[in-house]
Amino acid sequence: MKKRIIPCLDIREGRTVKGVNFVDIKDAGDPIELAKIYESEGADELVLLDITATVENRKTMIKLVEDISKKINIPLTVGGGISTAEDAKRVLKAGASKVSINSAAVSNPNLISEISNMCGKEKLVIAIDTKQTDDGWIVVTHGGNSATNLNALDWAKKCEELGAGEILLTSMTNDGVKNGFALEITSQISNAVNIPVIASGGAGTKQHFIDLFTQTKANAGLAASVFHFGEILISDLKEYLRTNKVDI
Repeated sequence: MKKRIIPCLDIREGRTVKGVNFVDIKDAGDPIELAKIYESEGADELVLLDITATVENRKTMIKLVEDISKKINIPLTVGGGISTAEDAKRVLKAGASKVSINSAAVSNPNLISEISNMCGKEKLVIAIDTKQTDDGWIVVTHGGNSATNLNALDWAKKCEELGAGEILLTSMTNDGVKNGFALEITSQISNAVNIPVIASGGAGTKQHFIDLFTQTKANAGLAASVFHFGEILISDLKEYLRTNKVDI
């Protein structure tokens, strides 16, 4: 399977934002304009996460999903505030190619099967936010504000069993630090499941993507700030990966 490069738009109050370790949030621009730029640069897909929807106990911004989906022709995955199968259907109807659920899946694992059965496995991404602790890599929810007793590897395997079509694995420990992806847990999970794994959190250089694709079986690399602030151009990154024999 060819490797994919995916920019992520974290949305708060209608704007793209980015933080470090899920805090110290800064504005990063207009999401519609960024989406158009990333498509033109050669992004394979786009992820849109309404990062405060769950914490604020509200639904995903449907109009923003509609507006972005009308402007781009690459797949769009949308997450944040999706807590029922009907929510998922609404987001897909608004133009999303796939939906992503996180906290709601931890609270109600049966929701994975419900959405998978109703909408199709290929349209369901389970986002797993994980943090390294003395007890290993644990799952965190609600934007990193709530720790669980779930082991990230065990949870990933459970999600696959329940009907997940893909896993978006974000290391809260590595997020925004730009020291590289969390290769150990990414390798463990991508070896353990038979569905695609998107790695997120920690990208700071083009070499970090080489490390990800040569040292793990991750199918895609997701990043935000290095793209938002022009530190890495997607077109340059993809050329660099091809030069280094990565099938992109």
